Order: sequence, then structure tokens, then C-alpha cells
Amino acid sequence: MINDVLSQNYIFTATTLWHYWDGLVTTVQLVFLSLIIGLILAVPLAILRGSRRRWIKMPVYLYTYVFRGTPLLIQLYLIYYGVVFFDGFDVSYGLGSVHIPSIQQTWLWDYFRDPFVPAMLAFVLNTAAYTTEIFHGAIQSTPKGEMEAARAYGMSRGKMMRRIIMPSAFRRALPAYGNEVIFMLHASAICSVVTLLDLTGAARDIYARFYAPFEAFLFVAAIYLCLTFTIIAIFRQLEKRLLAHLRPLS
Repeated sequence: MINDVLSQNYIFTATTLWHYWDGLVTTVQLVFLSLIIGLILAVPLAILRGSRRRWIKMPVYLYTYVFRGTPLLIQLYLIYYGVVFFDGFDVSYGLGSVHIPSIQQTWLWDYFRDPFVPAMLAFVLNTAAYTTEIFHGAIQSTPKGEMEAARAYGMSRGKMMRRIIMPSAFRRALPAYGNEVIFMLHASAICSVVTLLDLTGAARDIYARFYAPFEAFLFVAAIYLCLTFTIIAIFRQLEKRLLAHLRPLS
């Protein structure tokens, strides 16, 4: 009875809705910035991933293998607790030594003391690994006829990559990348474990304050659902525009 009264009278007040709004803004900022930076990193990494030189492609392969093969939550914990609370150490060489300071002793601590930065770093590294493999697969599946036609026009490798391979690969990678965007949105729910106030963190605060778990988390689930449908609609429109040549003629 007490829970019902509290949930009906206080769960959706202006104060609690503003708390949800703060969580929504944090979630959107985290996901958007992580995806943009991850995409910028993934494009050159995907090109390097397809290099014929082993010493170039192997480091990229190992990076994607590690970050795709381990849970994002573990990566977040390692960056937030491992890197942030990393202690300095001394490196000896010859007759002297160099002291490597901890992050708390450098200018980086001004940024890493905010949990948003470690969380974004973990998300960037994770999504960049997945996006690299998505674009690598799309690049590798470029039809040979397109590349032969580009060579016949006398295009260099760089110009061919810029004008033929990457635009074609981006169109083919679009459906898979849309799934990655949705995955990152849903995965952002774990960032509340490092004290970051996202949508899930806001729901947890409301639940702890008013003891209304169903109302709090169902409301947040509805917000995630709306965001997901919006992303799906955006990517469907992009696919219709960029993949129109693949649709059968009526």
C-alpha cells in the first residue's frame, strides 16, 4: 500500500522527470561521441587490417580480437579501476632510471576524474573494434570488376580506395553498422556501474528513493525502445537512399 501511494504521487514529478532527462542526455552523449570517434578510428584500421604486410595487419587483428572477445563490462572495469588507479613505476636503463607517473599525477587526471571519460574510452575502443571488422569485411567483399575498372582508368591505390572501395564498402556495411549502433545504445546501460548517471542509473536512483522498481525501470525501458525505433527508422531511410540500386524494378 505504501509503495503504491509513493509510486502514484511521486514517481513522475517534475523532479524525477528532470532526473530521467539528465540520464537521457548522458546516455545520448556517451553513445553518440563513442560512435563518432569509434567510426573515425575504424576506417583507417579497417584499411590497415586488409594490408598484405603481416606486421601491419597483425596488431590491428590482435586489437579487434581482444576487444571483441572480452565483455564490455570487463573492459569498462579495467579502464575505470585499472587505468585510473594505476600507480607510477620506475624504468631503469643504463646508469639511470625514469619515473613513469600515475595518471593522478599528470594533467590527464583533470579529465579522468570524471567517470564519463573512462566510460567513453571503453566504449570507443569496443565499438572501434567491431566497426573495424564490419568495414574490413565490406572492403574485402568489393567486387573485383569495380577495382579492375578503376585500374583501367589509371587510378592510384589511394584514389581507388577513396572513390570506389570505401563508398561501396560503406553501403554494404550499413545494415551491420546499424546493428552495432543499437548494440552500443543497449550496452550503455552498464556505465552506471562506474557511478555515471545514465538512464539506467537514473532509474536505479528513483527505485532506491521511492521503492518503485517496476515503474522506474519500465519507464526507462520505454525510453530505450523509442531510441531504438528511431535508430532503426534512420538506418532504414539511409539504406533506401544508398541501396536503391539493389532494389528490384517493379
